[in-house]
Amino acid sequence: MTYRYDHPRPALTVDCVVFGLDEGDLKLLLVQRSQEPFRHRWALPGGLVGMEESAERAARRELEEETGVRDVYLEQLYTFSAVDRDPRERTISIAYYALVKMTDHVVRAATDAGGAAWFSVTDAQDLAFDHDLIVHTACERLRGKLRYQPIGFELLPEKFKLSQLQRLYEVVLGTPLDKRNFRKKILAMDLLRPLDEVEQGVAHRAARLYRFDSRRYQELRRRGFNFEL
Repeated sequence: MTYRYDHPRPALTVDCVVFGLDEGDLKLLLVQRSQEPFRHRWALPGGLVGMEESAERAARRELEEETGVRDVYLEQLYTFSAVDRDPRERTISIAYYALVKMTDHVVRAATDAGGAAWFSVTDAQDLAFDHDLIVHTACERLRGKLRYQPIGFELLPEKFKLSQLQRLYEVVLGTPLDKRNFRKKILAMDLLRPLDEVEQGVAHRAARLYRFDSRRYQELRRRGFNFEL
């Protein structure tokens, strides 16, 4: 039996906030709109949820179709439902966010996107729709997550310096950190493994390289921790 739903109902969309790290700068993946409304403005990857797909599946599909990025971990962020958020019609958006290693993904514009590129989070302003608010909400979530999950594992290269890890915390938290105190606390977590390698091609004293312990990372991710600086 087919049932008819006669009441007005809003459109459902998804938006993806994808963070990356490049030379100590927190980046955001954006697409340039090729159609109205907000033609030529930069926006988050996203689009309508199909009738036969879940919100997460739609988010993955839109992300791949508009940017070429695929196989990333997506976590639901928040539902945005302001009545006037889309000038075309009443639209509700389920936002997701992801943390990726930028070197693992080749970005390319596709479908209805006029372009796709990484932007510094500080430069990602005046976005289409309510995407400034969505980005702000994602940044706040990231700051909170930094204190109870080792997110550096998702953003840093396989081998990294302690200064790179400290820079990640500083750029996400928006404040400088004491070098000695940071290293003492991060090493006490038993999350990092020192390597018998140092950085190459530098004029100054080469710094030791580290990597994350995958097993310890998964353990901390499951149970959480309190990393107060």
